[in-house]
Amino acid sequence: MPQIERASIITELTPPFLVHHPEEWTQPFVFCSPHSGRTYPQAMLNASRLAPQTLRKSEDCFVDELFADIPMLGAPLLAAKFPRAYVDVNREPYELDPELFAEPLPEFANTHSMRVIGGLGTIARIVSDQVEIYDQPLSLAAAFERIDRLYKPFHAKLADLLNQARNLFGYAILVDCHSMPSASLSQPAASRPDFILGDRFGTSCDPRLIRDLRDIMRATGYHTQLNRPYAGGFITSHYGQPTHAIHAIQIEINRGLYLIEKTYQRSPSFDDLREDISAICHKLMIDTHERIQARIAAE
Repeated sequence: MPQIERASIITELTPPFLVHHPEEWTQPFVFCSPHSGRTYPQAMLNASRLAPQTLRKSEDCFVDELFADIPMLGAPLLAAKFPRAYVDVNREPYELDPELFAEPLPEFANTHSMRVIGGLGTIARIVSDQVEIYDQPLSLAAAFERIDRLYKPFHAKLADLLNQARNLFGYAILVDCHSMPSASLSQPAASRPDFILGDRFGTSCDPRLIRDLRDIMRATGYHTQLNRPYAGGFITSHYGQPTHAIHAIQIEINRGLYLIEKTYQRSPSFDDLREDISAICHKLMIDTHERIQARIAAE
């Protein structure tokens, strides 16, 4: 692996994530923003055929800031510093694209998932709109370096936070926070919902939890739907194991609610949405606590 990339990782992405801790951990929740990182290593910029502004198309811009009040509500927020285009922690660790690398991939690599076929594996080959990131193939050493230094520590910290929550409260609830473009080929901006909640079609959390969150969002005035077209990615499916007392929900936020998408600037409605998200999460925490207390009282 070229030394410039190793140095870039150490100086620009150490530590590779931020954990915003509450003063007192009072809620069984852990919030995660895996795609809001916006520190682009210089080695990636040197190797990319794209301008930095174009690389940002795959970011969940400022989602970490939309959830920045979570620690004041009594739960931690984990946010990646590195961008999704560099390494995507919402994938299996070795979900690798054969078209991206100079050498043959090892047998343990998953080369056939729909995400890999689409160019969006653990190391992305494209940004949105099918735009190729690199002019030249990458080395496997470069991919493994990113996975070892960024992907694995991120997941180790996320697993640790969830285990802490379960030990403290008897169960843990992961809220995986993302954003989506305001329009797609199949959904023009006017028809796309404000929020899409995913629970892997009822498998990653108690179904009452996602219905509660949907109802709170709708009562706040937001068009909210479940699982289509986003049911949750690797993080939701991997950590969401209700039989082991860990529940996981994915939230997708329509970027048109808070972002000027062409310039990646916060829109005038940014602060209003942030306040609404804080109120929604607070209400979910209260409702969840009351339900658990009622269940305990009935036992």
